[in-house]
Amino acid sequence: MSQLLHKFSFLIEFFYNGTFILLHSLIENDKIPKTWNVEYVNNFHDKMIYGVPFIIFLTVLSNIIDAKNIEDFIRKYSFSFLVFIPILITWGDSEFTFLLSSAHLLSTILSLYDDDSSSSEKKAFQFADILKRLRLSSPQIVLFSFGGVILFGTFLLMLPFSIQEGKTISFIDALFTATSATCVTGLSTVSLGNDFTLFGQLVVLLLIQIGGLSIMTLYSSMAIFLGKAMRMNERIIMQDFLDVSSLEELFVMIVNIVKYTFIIELWGGVVLTIAFTFEGFDFGQSLYYGFFHSISAFCNAGFALFDNSLENYATNPLIHGTISVLIILGGLGFLVLKELKEVVVGNKTIVRLTMHSKIVCITTIILTFGGAIFIFFGEFLGALDNYTLWEKVQLSVFQSITLRTAGFNTIPLNDLNSYTIYLMSLFMFIGGSPGSTAGGVKTTTLAILAQSIISTLKGSKTVNFFDRSISGPRVVRATALMFISIIITSFFIFVMMNIESNQAFLPLFFEVVSASATVGLSLGLTPYLTVMGKIAISILMLIGRIGPLTLILAIGERQKSKGRSDFPEGRILIG
Repeated sequence: MSQLLHKFSFLIEFFYNGTFILLHSLIENDKIPKTWNVEYVNNFHDKMIYGVPFIIFLTVLSNIIDAKNIEDFIRKYSFSFLVFIPILITWGDSEFTFLLSSAHLLSTILSLYDDDSSSSEKKAFQFADILKRLRLSSPQIVLFSFGGVILFGTFLLMLPFSIQEGKTISFIDALFTATSATCVTGLSTVSLGNDFTLFGQLVVLLLIQIGGLSIMTLYSSMAIFLGKAMRMNERIIMQDFLDVSSLEELFVMIVNIVKYTFIIELWGGVVLTIAFTFEGFDFGQSLYYGFFHSISAFCNAGFALFDNSLENYATNPLIHGTISVLIILGGLGFLVLKELKEVVVGNKTIVRLTMHSKIVCITTIILTFGGAIFIFFGEFLGALDNYTLWEKVQLSVFQSITLRTAGFNTIPLNDLNSYTIYLMSLFMFIGGSPGSTAGGVKTTTLAILAQSIISTLKGSKTVNFFDRSISGPRVVRATALMFISIIITSFFIFVMMNIESNQAFLPLFFEVVSASATVGLSLGLTPYLTVMGKIAISILMLIGRIGPLTLILAIGERQKSKGRSDFPEGRILIG
């Protein structure tokens, strides 16, 4: 009986809400067929708005009847309830009703397919069989997942209701924006605030969230929260992706990632909403601005709804201070966040932190304050000349923090001295920490290489941190990652110099480093890139997000040979 009611409510929603969605799309894009009575269509559309909440309520009611208990309802059908509340609050608002009903209809269609267990098992078997034949490795799955999300995002951004009336967007610009958002970079060839509608901006925000947490993590978290078991190959992929050793650690890590993300972004959204309200925006706009920039900052994306980024709020501590905290938390990595939480609310002491967390925290502090000091003194009489001493400190610290691949700026970068820009490029190349939303070669890679150099100068054969030694393969992997990143970045600098031959070297150099480290800062070159330049930067952003080593493994990985041969050790002179 419950299944019959469930499918009956779906049919009503499909025809009623589907008709409303179609009419709204035609009206908004001025695509009503000439043979139709425009006035009648508009009146019919306006009356249908008030019936959509009732239809969704019917779905919620059928879900309540279908659920075994309250826990089962929350795990399986909470999305319908979460859509019903805001659509009821905004009852009569055509834009909100359209967006929410569209999202709910899509969710209902997907859940209908999921309910059919025999069909689902058959499709799962077929899909698993395809994967088995393709023999995709973990790096290849990561690569194809990001590529698929980018293409889907490109399609959504090219829809007529994603673009403001009177504006147009080419396929290349849509692809560039979708790539930048999914790879949490922040570079854009179009104006996010002026060229995209609310729907287009929400698409970008969704891509940022997906890219920040990674597709594999989101998929696994949804499987866990919906009470579904992960297949063995999926578990192996996720264990390799998150660098955990056991299944129990994997589940705990995935739950913590989602939990920390929600709590931190919620905190940032609330504080920024208050801050934007103080700036004179109405509550609704402040709420939207607050949560958009909170998600963008925590995911280290650097997308802002203002054309000059956060330059208008350069001396507002509540805004740039909150953004700074979000960037730092997003760039530390979820494993470090978990340990720091135990220090703050638990009985764990700083001394008991793992070696990884200690290295990340110390390297982060050194890079942040080192960059701030350099910017402060380097631009004291330059770009910071017209600010007070306290404002100079704020600007220097914030701009240093954003070099952790965040991409926001509070001062015009073109006003900076060339040596400041060069040093900023080096900091951007380093990026954030492993397991975070940031890009770059990572702080731990830099720390291992630096300690390796110190050990070599001391004549030591081992690399040690805090009375712990780093294994030889780890040191080799860090060296390889740094070397490959330098080669890839240098190659794309050479490519961009040939493609954009009419541009100066420094802006090109800065743009390439910003893209490879998924930072998003630019010297104003991005909107003026040629088609080939946009394609090259898009490829570089994807490489930067998935990681150079992952790309190399995805392209060049082969099946392991059955036998193994150990060769005699050879000698070679170095230096």
